[in-house]
Amino acid sequence: MNSVAEPRKPRPNRGEEIRIYGLNACRAVFARRPHDLRKVYLLESRIADLQPVLAWCVQQRLGYRVVGNADLEKLTGSQHHEGVCLEVRRAVLASLSALLPRLPRAPQPALLAWLDGVGNPHNLGAVWRSAANFGVHALILPVDSALAASGAAYRVAEGGAEAVPLARIVPGEDALGALRNAGFAIAASVPREGESLYAARLPARTVFVLGAEGGGLSRGLIDRADLHLTIPGSGAVESLNVAASAAVLFGEYFRQQASARTHRPR
Repeated sequence: MNSVAEPRKPRPNRGEEIRIYGLNACRAVFARRPHDLRKVYLLESRIADLQPVLAWCVQQRLGYRVVGNADLEKLTGSQHHEGVCLEVRRAVLASLSALLPRLPRAPQPALLAWLDGVGNPHNLGAVWRSAANFGVHALILPVDSALAASGAAYRVAEGGAEAVPLARIVPGEDALGALRNAGFAIAASVPREGESLYAARLPARTVFVLGAEGGGLSRGLIDRADLHLTIPGSGAVESLNVAASAAVLFGEYFRQQASARTHRPR
């Protein structure tokens, strides 16, 4: 077992830290916010892959340990740790009102995704990964969402969690009003009776609202949406799950925006 001196500064409370695992997830966290790193656990086989991280630990006098596979499984609660686990300071979730001023201003294109009732961390991770791939500007959680960033979500996101911020609506915020004032159209994804995604002209500033795995979108959000979109398919299954739906929606928005840029007069 290898280790160096403990940090110079007092460690934060455990509630302020999160254990992130998976090679790409850990590399992305270190690349974006190395100062949030608190401790590193890794298999001996990962030492060569993580030399920059270990060098940082030595420089900053942060603890690191070379551990066994069973230890990593216990630390992460997963067999899919990919040989590394980082203890890092938990990223602070912005409120919607704090997020909006950071986005491109109207009429510039911008894409957001609102996750209504989504509760599975693996689905969050998959949506995060697709969002990063297609340039989504942020994911939004409603006031009553129990969903939060977790080690499992970070791993499935494969680094996407560092590229796309997560925001939460706080009590008292008029979320739909604030989004519309910022120039966004609200597009509800519904399994049937909506306009075909591939026939719709998606606004340059769009919020895709995606429903829970079982119950779908809340009736209130569906009724207040500006667009109702359905992803067409063979009909062999009722619908796609939320992560697959998100990837299709983001991809079509990306395609339409790329086409608009190509045909825009110079």
